[in-house]
Amino acid sequence: MKQGYVHVYTGEGKGKTTAALGLALRAAGAGLRVFIAQFMKGQKYSELDLLPALRDHITIRQFGLPKFVHTIEQEDLDAAHHGFAEVTQIIAAGAHDLVILDEINVAMHYHLIAVDDVLEVMCTRPRHVELVLTGRGADARIIAAADLVTDMRAVKHYYDNGVMARKGIES
Repeated sequence: MKQGYVHVYTGEGKGKTTAALGLALRAAGAGLRVFIAQFMKGQKYSELDLLPALRDHITIRQFGLPKFVHTIEQEDLDAAHHGFAEVTQIIAAGAHDLVILDEINVAMHYHLIAVDDVLEVMCTRPRHVELVLTGRGADARIIAAADLVTDMRAVKHYYDNGVMARKGIES
């Protein structure tokens, strides 16, 4: 690609990570190299079982702890900082055509990663790198700087009726 753009998938509705993973599959199918960084995720998700089979095209790394974050602890901050430092180098190297920063909006919301640092990466990335930022609560400055913003709106969800995350659908 000659020109990469910045996508933001945010909002209260379901489907932000799913949309990003769909884009990753499409890009890999077209022969592009993809890097997926999952922030605040260290748990087991079903996509982790399939993506190693696509390792020639898609690399995925988790930069979170194997727990759901209720309160921020130093180890959460350390994991996010380590992940962001690694991702910053990966983006700058320009070897990947598509880089997905899954749940980075939530990491910024919880002040695990500074908004200004993400804005700098958005502005200084190599021209050809397509960048996707997912997670609810995207900062207004991130939205303003992005080229494409999708706000997933929750209309109705079975979670509201007590249905927990199901393997292969939500996890």
